[in-house]
Amino acid sequence: MLVAPSILSADFGQLKRDLEELKDAEADLLHIDIMDGHFVPNISLGIPVMQAINNYSDLPKDVHLMINKPESFIKEFIGLGADYVTIHPEATSQLEHCIDLIRSNGAKPGIALNPETELDVVLPYLHRIDLLLFMTINPGFGGQKFIDSVVDKMIKANSYREKHGLNNLLFEVDGGINEETAKVCSENNIDILVSGSTIFNSKNKKSTIRNLRNV
Repeated sequence: MLVAPSILSADFGQLKRDLEELKDAEADLLHIDIMDGHFVPNISLGIPVMQAINNYSDLPKDVHLMINKPESFIKEFIGLGADYVTIHPEATSQLEHCIDLIRSNGAKPGIALNPETELDVVLPYLHRIDLLLFMTINPGFGGQKFIDSVVDKMIKANSYREKHGLNNLLFEVDGGINEETAKVCSENNIDILVSGSTIFNSKNKKSTIRNLRNV
């Protein structure tokens, strides 16, 4: 599995230092949560911080837009270095347009599933995206407990991916990731683990990332 530290848990007073530490710790990519205070009940980093992240790190950037009408900002975030852009189907009435917009601007499109969102909602789009993100917490705040019921969706999605030969579609999990829950994800063929507090609160980020990757 690949490991994507969640920048939401970084020390923003020492952002450059933290980003350098993550590269030294052999993180595979960076997970960057953008929240608008409307789609989710929290506000996180925006354009200036994204620009700083792009300036300070050359790791691939996995940008998760937890915002209403993401179509208004897709081009801007790709211009600031987003390699993946993941959106929520509930956040836009133009889901297909958003997927096309992400792809045509040189990034890889992803769709995020909230814990209560059924897999059936996104099945028609899986052949058009590169990343399916399973939220195993309710989006908006870090440090929550892994929601076990989402595993059933992972199982169904794995079956669908195999049946339809979607070999290039990556599965990602975000929320409550530690060594115990990483093992559950590994057993269910997850490709990317997003982890915030587990990595940033550890005394040895490299060891923690290695342990998550190799559970």
